[in-house]
Amino acid sequence: MASGQAVSNRSIHVEKRLPSRSEAAVSLEWLINPTTTAAFFEEYWEQKPLAVRRDRKDYFSSLLCLDDVDHAITGLNLTYPDITLKNAEKDVRPASYTTSNGTLDVAAVYQLFSKGSTIVLAFLDTIFPTLTALCRGLERELNFPLQANAYLTPAGAQGAKYHYDTHDVFVLQIMGSKHWTMYGTPVELPLGNQDFDPSSHERGIPTMEFTLEPGDFAYIPRGVVHDARSSEELSLHITVGILCYRWADFLLELVADASLKDPVFRKGLPPGFAREDSGRSRAQEVFGILLKRMTADSNSALILDRFADQWVSACAPLLNGQIGQIALLDQLSIESVVGARNSVVFFIRKDGSSTSVHAFARKISFPANADEPLRFALNQARFSVRDLPGDLSDQGKLVLVRRLIREGLIVVLAV
Repeated sequence: MASGQAVSNRSIHVEKRLPSRSEAAVSLEWLINPTTTAAFFEEYWEQKPLAVRRDRKDYFSSLLCLDDVDHAITGLNLTYPDITLKNAEKDVRPASYTTSNGTLDVAAVYQLFSKGSTIVLAFLDTIFPTLTALCRGLERELNFPLQANAYLTPAGAQGAKYHYDTHDVFVLQIMGSKHWTMYGTPVELPLGNQDFDPSSHERGIPTMEFTLEPGDFAYIPRGVVHDARSSEELSLHITVGILCYRWADFLLELVADASLKDPVFRKGLPPGFAREDSGRSRAQEVFGILLKRMTADSNSALILDRFADQWVSACAPLLNGQIGQIALLDQLSIESVVGARNSVVFFIRKDGSSTSVHAFARKISFPANADEPLRFALNQARFSVRDLPGDLSDQGKLVLVRRLIREGLIVVLAV
């Protein structure tokens, strides 16, 4: 889907990392347009659904197409549960579309699809560069891992029964149309293990309905019960799952950190704590002391760093054209034009003696005097090597740029 580049000693080299749309367009602002990001976070995020109608059938056309889905099913040797089938009208067991050795029975998949089952393709962001770029671009803004699945639904069908998800989702309609109905919120912002249970969770009354056409978008917060049915034509949409880190996760890390450092947290509850006399009041008194001790001695910044490391480690790199980039290193000059890879998820830390870039589950260290030009290089879409700020010599600038290209953090746009 994304192409590399030919290498020549006499030509201008431009890396084409996305077909028909630049990586710079992959942003939350682009996704939810014309809704502003400020309005989205203030009015919708973790609060209520949002539906965006555009009358732009080609808006998401570069991300995925029917041929891509067909290729994934027939040519990539995917197996269950990377590909699953769902039908709200009846239970579709994996045994009905997998072979005795667990591989996918592609013919059975298409037969069940023709009879009303939805084909679900998971983790497509690990397969198609366009979806990798989509997720990486959004991850840089949200600071959470994302996952892209595709849902191919035959005409007039419903894949899943009404339910809520335990993660927020973005819905991008690619082909056909689908009618969505929002209901109640039996569990507000459920945890990952608080799955929807129809025997104990009520669906509620309809609160919102909308139909998504190609190019349209929806946001559904976790916990909101919903269902969807395709219209009188085949429907293809992408669901981007947002695997956010919760304050509950942060507090659990805080308690664990305090317990490892301070033996007071490892003591047993006061003997007699269950009695309705001094034992119970003593337990409550100690609990108050522990809370104060934990907040006074905690290193919240260190715990935030752990979540940042976890987030970066979960974001696989998208290094299309890297072989061609390496081949250009010897041709670089101080006048060469380079730019940051917008698909790279990273963060920068500085201490007294060095600056480090954390990306691709690696720590990449640079000398302290490279801090200013390094930050500039990783945040500019296009610049000349000569334009790097700081006190590096021309040769020092070239050394830094070559290192950043080798690490896959920036790309050559013109030599």
